[in-house]
Amino acid sequence: MNKSIVEIAADIVQSQCSGQNMSTEEITAALQNTFNALQSMQTAETNSVNAGDVETGTGKKVDIDPRKSILKNKIICLECGQSFKILSSKHLSTHGLNGKSYRQKYGFSARQPLCSKALTEQRKKAGKERGIPENLKKSIIAKKKANTRKKNANAKKKSVKK
Repeated sequence: MNKSIVEIAADIVQSQCSGQNMSTEEITAALQNTFNALQSMQTAETNSVNAGDVETGTGKKVDIDPRKSILKNKIICLECGQSFKILSSKHLSTHGLNGKSYRQKYGFSARQPLCSKALTEQRKKAGKERGIPENLKKSIIAKKKANTRKKNANAKKKSVKK
């Protein structure tokens, strides 16, 4: 469960109060000091994690080559720097993007999966086991045959009308 800084500061001061008698002013001062200390610690932690590469919420982008953002077991979001197994549409919507616009923005092909390489391999393997490539080839051939039949039928109708 994630607590806010205010809740954490209140818990700390509450535990201090249980161990010693404190006036209202002392409690208020302790709460403000604890809150400020926690807030500065959080800022320092965020800056050290980001290490200058990511500035979330300010519009700066992650300083990573898009081709190197897709790794074996994770994909790094080039908007915020977080890593995932798959970049979901829900996460991309937090940046005001969808899969297509994300791919265009960072130069990925339209067919590039936005997931880790390991997950892509698992999906390919599962698809081959189910016979998807062969079935796809058969349906493409059948569709081509149907289209040529329609073209021939339309050509015959046009020649009969003349």
